[in-house]
Amino acid sequence: MELKNMTVEQLEARKVEIIGELDKDGVDLDALEAEVRAIKEELEARAAEEAKKAEIRKTVANAKAPVVATVNNEQRSVPNNAEIRSSKEYVDAFARYIVSGNDSEVRSLLTENVSGSVPVPSIVDDVIRTAWDENDILSRVRKTSIRGNLRVPFELSADGAYEHTEGTAAPTEESLTLGIVTMVPKNIKKWIHLSDEVIAMGGEALVSYVYRELMKKIIDKLEALVVNDIATASTTADADEASVENITEAPSLATVAKAFSKLCSEAKNLVIIMNRATYANFIAAQAAGNFAFDPFRGLPVIYTSALTAYDSAAANSAYMIVGDLDGVQVNYPEGEGVAIKYDDVSESEKDLVKIVGRQYAAHALTACKRFTVVKKPSGTT
Repeated sequence: MELKNMTVEQLEARKVEIIGELDKDGVDLDALEAEVRAIKEELEARAAEEAKKAEIRKTVANAKAPVVATVNNEQRSVPNNAEIRSSKEYVDAFARYIVSGNDSEVRSLLTENVSGSVPVPSIVDDVIRTAWDENDILSRVRKTSIRGNLRVPFELSADGAYEHTEGTAAPTEESLTLGIVTMVPKNIKKWIHLSDEVIAMGGEALVSYVYRELMKKIIDKLEALVVNDIATASTTADADEASVENITEAPSLATVAKAFSKLCSEAKNLVIIMNRATYANFIAAQAAGNFAFDPFRGLPVIYTSALTAYDSAAANSAYMIVGDLDGVQVNYPEGEGVAIKYDDVSESEKDLVKIVGRQYAAHALTACKRFTVVKKPSGTT
């Protein structure tokens, strides 16, 4: 039987047979060697063919069906909206839409009907995704996209489990008390004016500039709000608010360890949040110790201007946070994208276009003892 007519199982079985024939008298070793080499090449060719088929199947499964249009009584495939949004023509048209507020040109390029606002170019999706991913605080919080007000339960108090011996009295029922945090979304807004010089950039440069600028300011504000949720939280939880731990401690080799010791066991992915200028105070404490010791215990350090630097902070105010950012939740009822509105009329006499960016979000502390807020002692300099 020719190798091409044999199944993979038959080829593998033949390899086993050849091994058994090696010890027979008068065997043609050269012929067996040539046969083994041929079987190996055939198996490799089969494997390569199957891999190619699998790749084709994957491509077909992931591909969107082409949009078909009738042109001059002929049916032709035209690009779908995802492909169009990546084109230079669409980016240029979108840039003109930013300036004029007229989306008719953008809609004319789309091959599928779109209700509501027109979709942003693909480069904007990348800008938005990168902006959120690069923020070390907001990329670590718990995120949801639920419309309307969101009520999140959290554990105020609960009994532990019991070891029960068969035949003895039933263990005591757990005493569980829950609190509920109500998250009410609000708008985070930022607006800018574009001059004729900026507008003259046009195309991808203009679109990227507008979204990067507005996204940065909105994300910075949301980051500051999240940090403030933690820094100003009460040390005593109630039915409406989760709690944090507090310590009052100057930067030293033991400060982070003391903050760490206050956290509950559910605080897993710990980080340290501080102003970049505060880092110098810990390095000074390390140098004063005159030996190699990591004051941050190997934990990631996230810098934010939402916390005042230690040297500038008032007594009894927060300058550092240690904890697990999974204890904070941010809800985006309309998704993580930034809505853009344009006004080319109100200040047209100045040749200025007003662009407003809006992010609809709610944020709150939703778990107890996931953070320790470190405050500056009084009477220190």
